[in-house]
Amino acid sequence: MKVRLFIKPFCPWCHKAVAWLAAHGVPHETLDVIADGQAFTEMINLSGQRFAPVIEVDGKILADFGPEELARFWETLPKA
Repeated sequence: MKVRLFIKPFCPWCHKAVAWLAAHGVPHETLDVIADGQAFTEMINLSGQRFAPVIEVDGKILADFGPEELARFWETLPKA
């Protein structure tokens, strides 16, 4: 399972997403869209908007979410 998390460093929802993934033992790649313009453009192309966090899991996208939405999204993913 490939998990990528697009964040903005001063975003409290982004910190909650990182904490949720860590608490659930989910390995992931974190992309700082403020420091990396290419990641910012990719986030917009994937999600259709500029808000963070955005998570991509094997091509499935969840944008501009909090921990509750992330938990529900995670439950919809196929289990390996």
